[in-house]
Amino acid sequence: MKFTINRDVLAEAITWGSRAVPQRPPVPVLAGVRLSAAQGSLVISAFDYETSAKAEVPAEVEQPGEVLVFGKLLLEIAKLLPPKDITFEQVDNKVVIRCDALVYHLSVMNIDEYPTLPEFPQIDGSIDAQELATAVSQVAIAASKDETLPLLTGVKVEIDGANMTFMATDRYRLAMREIMWHPTDPNFKGSTLIRSKVLTEVAKTMTSVGDISLAISEAAVPGQSRIVGFAAGERMTTSNLMDGEYPPVRNLFPDETPIHAVVKRQELIDATRRMRLVAERNTPVRLSFSEGNLELTAGAGEDAQAKESLPAQIFGEDIATAFNPNYLTEGLAVINEPYVRLSFIHPSKPAVLTGQEDPEGEDNRSFRYLLMPIRYGV
Repeated sequence: MKFTINRDVLAEAITWGSRAVPQRPPVPVLAGVRLSAAQGSLVISAFDYETSAKAEVPAEVEQPGEVLVFGKLLLEIAKLLPPKDITFEQVDNKVVIRCDALVYHLSVMNIDEYPTLPEFPQIDGSIDAQELATAVSQVAIAASKDETLPLLTGVKVEIDGANMTFMATDRYRLAMREIMWHPTDPNFKGSTLIRSKVLTEVAKTMTSVGDISLAISEAAVPGQSRIVGFAAGERMTTSNLMDGEYPPVRNLFPDETPIHAVVKRQELIDATRRMRLVAERNTPVRLSFSEGNLELTAGAGEDAQAKESLPAQIFGEDIATAFNPNYLTEGLAVINEPYVRLSFIHPSKPAVLTGQEDPEGEDNRSFRYLLMPIRYGV
């Protein structure tokens, strides 16, 4: 194998391909990335039995072939190479990398032991990359980090025709975002559970590509994992879908909320952060809404205390409740509108947070954030 390639092209492709290299490989061979050189192109790929990544880029191929090399080292080398053309050549059990006067000799790993990447499923439709990135950033914050509840570490995706809904919960809050996509079949319906980490990585790394193709496979063999695939240009990734029955969280959102308040979103974020300074771990920030006013308080007894008032519009009766300040600020931070509406049924029931463009307008219900209150002593 021998080929020449642009440094920047190589670095970008290796960065993409190595995303499927595990931090702590269960077997040594999974620490590698596969380089496959054929006529006019180089394919860089990696697979850890759950997630695969592949990128195809142009290269001047003098001698076709493929090798497996240590992925982390190759990535570090690619990032630090001079911005010039790079030549790769396999010589016996080594890969020789040349760039002007710089030469690296890397050991070759046993490619025969490397697992075969899964076939990319049939494309089911496409979605705007920026829309996907926004939706995932809003929902993934609510996915659980507790691996003892693996189902809740995923993001539930429901599809009904051109409508796509993302949902995630850690039992203390629930985030739901609805967007439009472009299915190949306008009557397409389905639901799936994708690891939050995988979805977040795809959303972050594909934001500038325009449209992303989405594919969801059925298991070819009983007991075999279903996979989801994302592709944009010459980059693609697949991941095993999560098994299990996700709880029916959509019906947790109330049909009607007789009380709601409207506050400037950034003012509430800043005030909550100031309250958090004196709120000890696992203690809430208290919010009391009355006509034209929101009072935030934190701390109690002989401990440090804080209080701040903000202008607010209240519709319905006065209400006082309390929330985990971290969960509150995280939800507020992913609302894109300048005002936030907090909708209530009762102080002891979850509140629904939505955004709106002005204090007198309607709220944007394409993103909803359900937040459980915390009981507190008077």
